Amino acid sequence: MRIGKVIGQLTLSRSHESVKGFRWKIVVPVTEDDLRTKKEPQTEELIVYDDLSVGEGQWIAFSEGAEASMPFFPNPKPIDAYNAAILDQIELPV
Repeated sequence: MRIGKVIGQLTLSRSHESVKGFRWKIVVPVTEDDLRTKKEPQTEELIVYDDLSVGEGQWIAFSEGAEASMPFFPNPKPIDAYNAAILDQIELPV
């Protein structure tokens, strides 16, 4: 599971039949260093499936790879990342 910041949303004009009606968010993954220094993340954005209605600027916890499709078991979906949680607060150990 990784942490990311939502920077936008994606709208598809066409999609695979198994993901019609899905909501997609553009997310920038963040590192522990980004969180500690409060710098803007400098990593490449990715597209995350969202069924929690997260908004732009919010922090999320997301899964990638095979774990991203587990919420849909036994009917797999062609997704690479899944929004598992909206984060209200992030505390780092000293």
